[in-house]
Amino acid sequence: MYPLVVVCFFWLLPLALTLDAHSPLDCVPRKTVPYHRENGRMFSEEGVWNYSTMLLREDLGLLLLGARENIYALDINNIANKKSSVSWKVTEKQQKECTSKGKNQIECQNYIRVLHTMEDGRMYVCGTNAFNPECDYMSYKDGELILENKAEDGKGKCPFDPFQRFSSIMIDKTLYSATSMNFLGSEPVVMRSSPSSIRTEFKSSWLHEPNFISMAQMPESRASLTGDDDKIYLFFTETAVEYDFYSKLVVSRVARVCKGDLGGQRTLQKKWTSFLKARVDCPVLESQLPYVIQDTYRWCEEGDWRSCVFYAVFTSQSDRVDLSAVCAYRVLDIGRVFSEGKYKTPVTVETSFVKWVMYSGDVPSPRPGACINDEARNQGISQTLDLPDRTLQFIRDRPLMDQAVLPMGERPLLVRRGTAFTRIIVHRTQALDGKKYHVMFIGTEGGSVLKAVNYDKEMFIIEEVQLFQPREPIKVLRFSNTTLYAGSEDGAVQMPFSSCGRSRTCVDCVLARDPYCVWDRTTAQCITLSTANTDSELIQSLWAGDFSLCPASDPVKTVNQTVWLGGNVKLQCPPTSNLAETHWVQDSLPLPSSPRHQILRDSLLILNASASDTGRYRCLSLERSHSGKYTTTVAQYQLRVGLEGLPLRPQARTEGPSLAALQVSVAFLAILLAVLLGWNLYKGHLPLPGPCGRVIGAGRRQNQGAPEEGAACNAVAHLDVSEPGEAESKALVSGVGNCTSNNNHSTGEVALGGGEEGESEARVTFPSLQFIDDESDI
Repeated sequence: MYPLVVVCFFWLLPLALTLDAHSPLDCVPRKTVPYHRENGRMFSEEGVWNYSTMLLREDLGLLLLGARENIYALDINNIANKKSSVSWKVTEKQQKECTSKGKNQIECQNYIRVLHTMEDGRMYVCGTNAFNPECDYMSYKDGELILENKAEDGKGKCPFDPFQRFSSIMIDKTLYSATSMNFLGSEPVVMRSSPSSIRTEFKSSWLHEPNFISMAQMPESRASLTGDDDKIYLFFTETAVEYDFYSKLVVSRVARVCKGDLGGQRTLQKKWTSFLKARVDCPVLESQLPYVIQDTYRWCEEGDWRSCVFYAVFTSQSDRVDLSAVCAYRVLDIGRVFSEGKYKTPVTVETSFVKWVMYSGDVPSPRPGACINDEARNQGISQTLDLPDRTLQFIRDRPLMDQAVLPMGERPLLVRRGTAFTRIIVHRTQALDGKKYHVMFIGTEGGSVLKAVNYDKEMFIIEEVQLFQPREPIKVLRFSNTTLYAGSEDGAVQMPFSSCGRSRTCVDCVLARDPYCVWDRTTAQCITLSTANTDSELIQSLWAGDFSLCPASDPVKTVNQTVWLGGNVKLQCPPTSNLAETHWVQDSLPLPSSPRHQILRDSLLILNASASDTGRYRCLSLERSHSGKYTTTVAQYQLRVGLEGLPLRPQARTEGPSLAALQVSVAFLAILLAVLLGWNLYKGHLPLPGPCGRVIGAGRRQNQGAPEEGAACNAVAHLDVSEPGEAESKALVSGVGNCTSNNNHSTGEVALGGGEEGESEARVTFPSLQFIDDESDI
């Protein structure tokens, strides 16, 4: 027992040490903005789906939007304004060929997946084309989109499957892509299409069931002291080959190739000689399984690639964990793993099983996977075609690095429970204090966007805005100037970086800690900093959230509320934010929650009101910031409970024209009913009961000894009627009380209340009726 306690202590110690005051775990947005059409401008067309490809052409003032069988040119300032569109559909023959191979009609259409700008201003566009990828060139002239119909084979450039993750990037005139080469998706490839085609090996040690996420160029040749080459970085996930598990384990990877790679002379002909990959870790404390990367965004200082940082969103691969995370990685740290780290090598164990371990032998020179630099040139190697076979064979068999890439600070920037993250972009803005802040916009599976900022290692989520209804996953995020663009299955939305007008008070504006927003004391409004007048007195406090800078606010008006004695009443109190705590005060005394006083998130519910509930109620909101606790009165009520001359309950009206009219109507209906009853009796429409239809007098007894009349009328009951007054105190129906499960009575008789002892019981006999106890009797 004691060894177990010791082990648990040392296992939990690192966890406890990391959970400090600045822990980013499980952040909550300060405000949640529900869906409303005013949240942003939306574009969609009837019958068109999958708005998942975007290309910003700020030089043309356009947002190019690729969807299923359509490409749109939208006004970059108002995407609801469609400038032009072009349709690119598959032929009937192509669709039949696709469905004959086992795909459905939805898949067998043309999904636009690739949109890139060429050097000459034209655009390169590719579509899945009914599982037969095809590419073309497109131009925008005189306000019209034009497809040039110069069809090119899209294999290796665009995925076959419209719902398969892939990535591509256009550098100069060259397309780099990561997708699948065949119909089944079983041949993954990282490829450069032109001028000299080059790709990865079809080996599981290179790519093992990958999902490609994103690509980015890094101009590392600029001002390089070693004469290095530019590089292309690729983020993806794959099934791990280095772990010994019973089931498949997915890991996140970053790979790198050199822009000037031409392949080998004999070994690795037309294959990458510089392809290296390493594991990417985003350590979230609650999971033993590695988190899976979903998207990345590269941010760089202008003109300095060494400052570049990759922001990435991760989700759990366990169904029992609903956490998502954001981690950030320096490009220098990634490069250091590739240039200085150890390699992994496969080792055969017991003649069949392959285990990957760290390679501890000699590493050939030039270093395997390295770009051609000054050191290689000094050895007479000016291009990859000159690399020795020993170096090429080494990298062909060992493309995996032993060391993992760790995030900045070796921990996530943000961890949140709930809807999974899908996409991320990062915008840098300058605040009122002159400092520049990185604002992260994170798309979710629920169609919302989170806006978050890191203030001195403290992650703060400003708001979560619902952009799509129904809640469709956000598939693409882009931004231009001060505008965010999001695409989903149903459409595209344009949203400003911040809607400062949502904050109606100075304190709310300051506590929002939004670097885009300031409070203007001159106009008494929360406005966008970029639109503020330089002569205005502006208030903003991002790290501290110093609400004391704000002028005193106007007091809240008291609302009179009345409830009847014993009734229920609900006093509304809308919370100022998700971070605020609400408290209720009755006549200056704190009101605790109780069965009769239920304190809800947005209201107070008073049940079975009594005279003691009369009084003044105040709803207080308490929100904490680094400058202290801010308490404000959100709502104030004066409640009266049926007192001061008010009736205890509503009284019925006893006079007035409406009551007289009701009385006349009831009398008229009663007379009409009596007339109708007398008429039917006179005409014989209502035959009086007796033997075969004759009346038995009310004060007479039927002679039980008389012969039966109308034997054919065997369905008529014989009633034993008691003397007048005798049966008044007796039950009308005798309590037999047999509630059996089958409800089947063979006698078909119902006993009625009889007379005195010695007299035969009154019975109603229904020989022609049967009870049904199951469906087979019907």
